[in-house]
Amino acid sequence: MFEKKTEQEARTEILELVKEYCNTYHNTKEYTAGDRIPYAGRVYDEAEMVNLVDSALEFWLTSGRYTEQFEKEFAKYLGIRFCSLVNSGSSANLLAFMALTSPLLGEKRVLPGDEVITVAAGFPTTVTPILQYGAVPVFVDVTIPQYNIDVTQLEAAYSEKTKAVMIAHTLGNPFDLKAVKEFCDRHNLWLVEDNCDALGSKYLWEGEWKHTGTVGDIGTSSFYPPHHMTMGEGGAVYTDNSLLNKIIRSLRDWGRDCVCPSGRDNLCNHRFDRQYGALPLGYDHKYVYSHFGYNLKATDMQAAIGCAQLKKLAGFTEARRKNFAYLSERLKAASEKLILPEACPDSEPSWFGYLITCREGVDKNALVQYLEANGVQTRMLFAGNLTRQPCFDEMRRTGTGYRVAGELQQTDRIMRDSFWIGVYPGMTEKMLDYMAEKIMEALERV
Repeated sequence: MFEKKTEQEARTEILELVKEYCNTYHNTKEYTAGDRIPYAGRVYDEAEMVNLVDSALEFWLTSGRYTEQFEKEFAKYLGIRFCSLVNSGSSANLLAFMALTSPLLGEKRVLPGDEVITVAAGFPTTVTPILQYGAVPVFVDVTIPQYNIDVTQLEAAYSEKTKAVMIAHTLGNPFDLKAVKEFCDRHNLWLVEDNCDALGSKYLWEGEWKHTGTVGDIGTSSFYPPHHMTMGEGGAVYTDNSLLNKIIRSLRDWGRDCVCPSGRDNLCNHRFDRQYGALPLGYDHKYVYSHFGYNLKATDMQAAIGCAQLKKLAGFTEARRKNFAYLSERLKAASEKLILPEACPDSEPSWFGYLITCREGVDKNALVQYLEANGVQTRMLFAGNLTRQPCFDEMRRTGTGYRVAGELQQTDRIMRDSFWIGVYPGMTEKMLDYMAEKIMEALERV
């Protein structure tokens, strides 16, 4: 007769089988010559799968104990006070910018029509929240071969309407934080660091190595599968500012004023004894809304994967740096035809990709197509020049909605002549060698 197990015994048996399943059927294929080499990929083992199933067995589904654990451990890793887990890096950027529009910020609040300095050479969801709110992005050119904002153009981009700077650390390469932060401090501006492509990168700040995303007022991360660590979909918003954290939490959790976690009521002991706005005295604080917010939380199953990934992050970062250095050495001989990427001074990048710009006379499209035909996956620097994308057609036609400071010459060059390949931790020297060989072959042909 079947012997009934305790819940803990059953769970332990299931998780042991999950380990066996993962080790038997996942991560068993080794690279062989001719296999397609992706620009990025998930790197995981039994720990992530066990955590995922462990969370699923609880069937809590929304944010819970793994979410609390991840937020605490991720904040500790970054050396920052507050972290909020969300459902994507794009949602993280949305929350980061929307936090700056809160009435709780008084005169520093970003209002419709105010300007936000950013760049067009990047991912669109760094800019989308600015436009959707009705603020005005002011685009500044970037530099090559660092591919970050040209800080010499900041003052020319500034106006009386400027309230913030919101820019990304491109493909893991920190922008000049010293120059940008000094500019923001000089003009009393907010600084949002889009850190979605740079988790693990560090910058020498006032004699101390600090993680990118923690120098400005708010930082954001993405945990989409190609990124530095993953939980499938997912992201995070982090800050040292307690007021900004309160606003971010409110906006993430439907805009509510109450800070009690889901499933826990009246931790403050004031759920029914206060008055808010024009509501009657004693209205349930769980249903008081101080902002127009969203539900942008992640699930506990995602957080469970993140908790396991976070333990591997230091190793992932080291592998990315090693792979980047290896490719740089292999491609050094092509420097007369290709501009190879360089790190920002006073930085230790955790490279997301290896960004290459073709010199004059080298056909980028032909080079990329040769690599793709030979199994090497490539990517553009996202939007290239975002202002030339179809989503800007109406604004270009009317000449409204955004402003360009100076000319975007390098941005346009990146759009025409640049592409990148991967350096993710799952790559082996054989894979890196193959990519370098195909690039050298292509240069002989194009």
